[in-house]
Amino acid sequence: MQLRDAPRTSAPDPAPVPAAAPRAWLLRPAGAVWFVLLAAVLAARAAHVAVADAQGGMDNAFVVHAGQVWLHGGAPYGDRRFLYLPSAVLFAAGQALLPAAVLRVAAPVVCVGLVAAGWWCALRLFRVPARSRFAVLGLLGLVLCWAPVGHLIDLGNWTAVGALALPLALLLADRGRWGAAGVVLGLSVAVKPLLVPVALLLVLARQWRALAWTVALPLALSAGMALVMPDPGGFFTRTLPFLLRGGDALMRPFDCSLPAVLPRLGVPRTAAEAVALAAAAAGVVCAGRRWRRADPGPARLADTAAMLMLASYLVSRPSYEHYLVVVVPLLVAGVFEAGAAARSPWFWAALMPQAPGFAFPGLEASTRRAFKDVVSLCGLALVLALRCVRPWPGERVSGAAGAGGPAAAEPARLGTGRR
Repeated sequence: MQLRDAPRTSAPDPAPVPAAAPRAWLLRPAGAVWFVLLAAVLAARAAHVAVADAQGGMDNAFVVHAGQVWLHGGAPYGDRRFLYLPSAVLFAAGQALLPAAVLRVAAPVVCVGLVAAGWWCALRLFRVPARSRFAVLGLLGLVLCWAPVGHLIDLGNWTAVGALALPLALLLADRGRWGAAGVVLGLSVAVKPLLVPVALLLVLARQWRALAWTVALPLALSAGMALVMPDPGGFFTRTLPFLLRGGDALMRPFDCSLPAVLPRLGVPRTAAEAVALAAAAAGVVCAGRRWRRADPGPARLADTAAMLMLASYLVSRPSYEHYLVVVVPLLVAGVFEAGAAARSPWFWAALMPQAPGFAFPGLEASTRRAFKDVVSLCGLALVLALRCVRPWPGERVSGAAGAGGPAAAEPARLGTGRR
């Protein structure tokens, strides 16, 4: 009897995992007070812009002006700061038709809404409950503790469209709806060509139909607008050369791409461009390696897309710190995935220079902000590149699933071949 009972008594109960407690707390539903607080913060952020700027932000004013010029029979590309495809004139004209009082409120509200909707899509991509404490605290942290989100809302920049379009497209792709993902990416490029690098993800996934939608939609809309606007060739004769030169004296101090920052540090321009091209090429290689490591789950999609975007920021001109709003929330939402980039302390160290109130001697002036921004950009690119090239122990096990989260419900579907 003693021998038969010995195996039952010799196996101790597994000790509780300390990290599971805060994870479980974060994944529980948030109370009504949390959502009221979040709504108040978002409303106050939008109201600040509405009070300060009649056209919803300085960058939004540029596109509204281009829309007004076209509606009055002029050429939108007469203004060198209209840096978008001809298809964007259609969307700019829609804003220009709004009464000034409506535009003043609508522009920041829509911008805030796009950022919040992008965060929600990123959460759903990783099966994190949208009503969880993490969902509320994560968005509060991004808005209150990370300057690029505030700058994006203040400017009313159309980067907010990409902040929604990328996680939405990845969410659709993860559910096997690649064609719809291509449509989302195509419409986003038609508004602002920021997400063009994600087309390489479609190539890696061999989703040719989605790639066709991504390319055809902006081309078709641009061709249609070119037929009804004067001097559409101004995009090639004025806008592209303007961009390749790095913009003007207003834009250059805020450009955090390597070809813009390194010459300010004394590096010859040719050498700076070579370094930037090499860094971007390395980023693309890392993204390819991440995709070929075909582990199940949404992290494969998110890591590959984010790496492609960061690689493009390193070399493209201009690159602004609010472009990171397209990438960082997506990576933060995946923090419960084993081996996620956001689990590295270096990920958060890279974000530190962009925390409100962070001051460094000599960099307090707004025109020197690009030096802090390039540290964040290069730091994030390096952290994610390491994540892409080497597998982490146990990365096939979802952290949220290990805590009893929503990812535990469908492990088989995440590994299907529908990608």
